[in-house]
Amino acid sequence: MKYKLLAASILATLSTSAMSATYQLTELGRLDGAKHNYVTDVSENGHIIGLANGIYRLPIDISYIDFEDSAIKNAYDATKASYELIDKEITFTLDDIENNDAVNTNADAHAFMISFVTNTQSGRLTNSEYQKISSALTTVYTPEGSSEQVLFDVQSLDYDGLTRSTSNLLNAVTDDGVMVGWGSAPYEKTAFTQTDEDEEETHFLREFISRGIVISPDGVKVPLVPEFNEYGGTSIATDIVQSNNGYVVVGSVSTGIPVDRQEDIDDNCDGEDEPVSDCIESLDRNISTGLFDKRAVKWTLDNSLNITNTEVFGLAITPEDDEDFAFRSNALAVNENGLIAGTSDVRYDDRRYSMPVYFENGEVKQFINQDDDWVGGKALAINNDSIIVGYANKRIENRTRTKFFYFDKNSNSVVFPTDFFTSSSSLANDINDNGVIVGEGETDIFNSTSRRREGFMYTIGEDKIVNINSLLPCYEADGETRFKYTVAEAKAINNNNEIFGVATKTVEKTDSFGNVVLDVDGNIEYESVAVAVKLTPTSGSVEECPAQEIEEYERQSSSFPWYTLLLLPLAAARRVFRK
Repeated sequence: MKYKLLAASILATLSTSAMSATYQLTELGRLDGAKHNYVTDVSENGHIIGLANGIYRLPIDISYIDFEDSAIKNAYDATKASYELIDKEITFTLDDIENNDAVNTNADAHAFMISFVTNTQSGRLTNSEYQKISSALTTVYTPEGSSEQVLFDVQSLDYDGLTRSTSNLLNAVTDDGVMVGWGSAPYEKTAFTQTDEDEEETHFLREFISRGIVISPDGVKVPLVPEFNEYGGTSIATDIVQSNNGYVVVGSVSTGIPVDRQEDIDDNCDGEDEPVSDCIESLDRNISTGLFDKRAVKWTLDNSLNITNTEVFGLAITPEDDEDFAFRSNALAVNENGLIAGTSDVRYDDRRYSMPVYFENGEVKQFINQDDDWVGGKALAINNDSIIVGYANKRIENRTRTKFFYFDKNSNSVVFPTDFFTSSSSLANDINDNGVIVGEGETDIFNSTSRRREGFMYTIGEDKIVNINSLLPCYEADGETRFKYTVAEAKAINNNNEIFGVATKTVEKTDSFGNVVLDVDGNIEYESVAVAVKLTPTSGSVEECPAQEIEEYERQSSSFPWYTLLLLPLAAARRVFRK
C-alpha cells in the first residue's frame, strides 16, 4: 500500500504542475560569437543589460610557452588518452601548435590550450606565468539583438582584438539607459627577473582587481576609483537610480588594509621572488575575507555623470581592538526614495557572519533574527515601497541551504515564504512595486547535492510560490513538439509584471570555434545552452500538460508497472543552471 500511495502521489504532483499559456516567452537576441547569454537587469523603459559567456575563438598566446616542458607534454598525453577512450582520433600535435598555427586552425588544439592554461589542479589558472583569459563579457540588448559593452579591456599587443583577460559585469540600468557594474584591469605580459637570477620570466599582471564603473547610453565611461587605492584598491557598483539632479549609485570600496594583512604583505611581497602585484593578488585570493577593508558606499552624480559626493557607510559590528583582519559591508540595492540595502559583517554568539542589512541615517541595521539559526545571507533588491528581498542561510537536513525572504521596513516584519520543498534552496532576485517577487529555487527533491533550479514568481499576500515554467505553453506552435525552454532563473521584473531571466534549451553542440560537433559516427551532438528571455503576461489560461514520458508510454504500450512512475521526475527533469 505504501508504494501504491507513493506512486499515486508522484503522478498527482506531475499532473498538477501544469504548464500554461499565461506568459509568452520571447528569446532576446543572442550575441554572435558566444554560446551562453544571460540577463542581469532591465529598466522600466525597456533597457536590458546582461552577460555572454563561452566566447568562441578566445585568443591564445603561445609565444611564451616552453613546449619541451613536461607539464604541457603530460597534458597532451592525458588528452590523447581521453580521446582514445571514446575512439576519437587526435588531430594535432604539440609541434602543430608551436609551429603550424594549429591553435587558430584546429578547434581541438584550441580547446586543448584553453584547458591547459586554465587548469585549476595544476594551479595554472592563478599562476601569473600563464596567460589569463576570460570567456565572459557584458552585453546590451536592443530590438536588433545583443552587442558587447566593453568595460576596462584594451586592444592586445600580442594578437588581434581585445586581450579577453578581464572580469566583466553590468549590474543595473536606469530608465534613461545609464549602466553601472564593475570589472578588472586587463592583464599585461610583463618581464620579471628574480633577485640573484639572470633568466627573465614572463608574467601576466594587472593594475587592479576590481573597479566600479558608470557608463552613459552613448558610451561615456566614469570609473569609480576608491579613495584608498593602494595596490589598486577595489570598488564595485551594484545598483543605480535616477534622481531629480542626476543619479545615485551604490556599491562598495576599499577603505584600508588591516594590520594583520599589512604584515602579510610586508612579510611576503618584497618583489624578490615574484612580482609584487602577483603576491598581492595571491594573498587577496587565499584569505577568506580578502586583503582590504571594504565598506558600503553611495556615490552621487550629476546629470553629466560627474561625481559630486561620496558617502561611505559603516558596519553592523564594532571591531574589537585585537581584531586586525578585514571587515566588510556592501550596498547592493537602492530605491527611488534613497533607501539602501545590502550586507554587512555582524556579530552573533561571538562569531562573525555576513547578514542582510539596510543603511539609513548613518546606521547599519540588521533585520533577520539570528536566534532562528540564520547564519548568513544578502539583501539583493528593494522596491519603492521599501520592501527588501534576498536570501538567508540556514542548516537544513544537515546541509546549508538558502531561503528567500522579504522584509517590509514599514511594518518591520520579515517573512520566509514556503518555497518548493523543505530543503530546497531558493533566493529572491527582484521585486516590483506590485509586490511581485521573482527568483529561483531548487526543484529536484530527489538529489541532495547538485540540484536543478527553476525560476519562480511569488506575490506578497497570496502566500504561494509559482514555478514560472508552469506559466508557459505545453507545446511549440505545431501543437506536438514539447516546449523547448525551461526558465532556470527569473532575474528581474518590471511594473508591468514582465519577467526577464535565463532559460535553457537544447541545441546543436558547438566547439570552441563555434562549429557544430559530430560524434565518432558522424552524428550531430547536442547540448543545453543558456538563453536570455523575456516573459510577457497574456490573457491565456492554465493548460494541463501530461508528462512527456506518459505520452510516450501511451503510444507504445497500454500498460506498464507502477514503479516506472517513480522514475518520471528524474527522467523528465530539464537541465538548468545557476549563473
